[in-house]
Amino acid sequence: MNAVLSPFVQSMHAAAQAARLPGSGIGWLDQARAEALRAFLGRGLPDTRNELWKYTALRTLERRAFAPADPDAATRTLDIDALAPGTRGAARIVFVNGAFRADLSRLDGLPGGVTLAPLSRELAERPEPLRFLLGSRQRDDDAFAWLNLALASDGVILRVAPGVRADPPVHVIHAGADAGGEIAWHARSLIEVGEGARLDLVEHHVGGGAQGHFADLVCEVMLHPRAGLDWTVLQHAAGAMTLLRRSDAQLHDDARLTLHALELGGRLARHEIRATLAGDRARFHGRGAFVLRDRQHGDTELLVEHRGRDTVSDAMWRGVADGRARGVFHGSITVAQGADGADANLSNKNLLLSRSAEIDTRPVLEIHADEVKAAHGATVGQLDENVLFYLRSRGIPEAAARRMLVRAFCAEALAGIEPRLRERCDALLAAVLPGEVLP
Repeated sequence: MNAVLSPFVQSMHAAAQAARLPGSGIGWLDQARAEALRAFLGRGLPDTRNELWKYTALRTLERRAFAPADPDAATRTLDIDALAPGTRGAARIVFVNGAFRADLSRLDGLPGGVTLAPLSRELAERPEPLRFLLGSRQRDDDAFAWLNLALASDGVILRVAPGVRADPPVHVIHAGADAGGEIAWHARSLIEVGEGARLDLVEHHVGGGAQGHFADLVCEVMLHPRAGLDWTVLQHAAGAMTLLRRSDAQLHDDARLTLHALELGGRLARHEIRATLAGDRARFHGRGAFVLRDRQHGDTELLVEHRGRDTVSDAMWRGVADGRARGVFHGSITVAQGADGADANLSNKNLLLSRSAEIDTRPVLEIHADEVKAAHGATVGQLDENVLFYLRSRGIPEAAARRMLVRAFCAEALAGIEPRLRERCDALLAAVLPGEVLP
């Protein structure tokens, strides 16, 4: 263990010592959590020498301490239908400050063969099938994945049986609420889609007020042969929130994952997406956009690995930063030895709307196989002054013209989303785009 622990690490250690987590008393789980906590305390937080954290410094986070939980999370009043419109009446599971809220969730009405439950309930009733999700194992050098394993108190367990089509979409809602202080919560989830099955999933990260909570979320996705997952992520957490997420997806033969992500909220928001195309003819299609303002810091890490033969990945991300915001995009495609026939494409384009904004982008290709098609590219620029002049010459005010161009810039990354969700994305974008010319 490090001789001197930062306030953040100290508060996490204290939380581990004081907490009675779901599943406490289960031997293999207690051992896994203890090993994960030791690994976290031994490593400490990642610094900028770690390539995956090169442009995201955590010095400010290290100096902060968080209370371990919100004792009143089960009774916090929150208008979920306003924070996540369009989910009323739909199958949904809701967490407020990390705690499952049965009163706000709707777990009935699911098609046969689809199970949706909180992790806490599954640990109480059927813990053994979760051993592979929560059992201790090496997680490279990801300190926050170790921390999550040590302290996860809840999460989503969503399974679709082979051959079942889960329609309409299932909604997962993580909501932050004022709690009289800054708290931390940790959620660990499993999404499993059986052979030949299909799932539409919408994930919301929402919040109001001025809370500066810390959330550490890990999600593991397993797509069996010929399974399909359409996954839309809408992140508009509270402005002072620190939100760190890791999503690991494993795709088997002929499986397909389509991901759309819109990242708007949080003071520090990071999403690490790992897609492993393990089976032959597996396909990953990713589209995303982040729009940052003021002093926000947004970090998207997209790591795609081709292992099977004749696999396909196609990823396109858009980034926008104004004020003194900083955006980070790291897109890495690895084609492993033997993954012949792989077809990989990665594109990242970014807009700076002020002189003080910054976006760092790093597209990477690593190829160890023959007969491969691969391409990648990245740009960082500003709005086209000639197009702005044209719009203004047609009587459109400059502020409105800028907003039109930024929305059009992001539109390509949001194409393909279900129409009602697309309307929600447009509304969220309109709420955060600058209303006046920035200095």
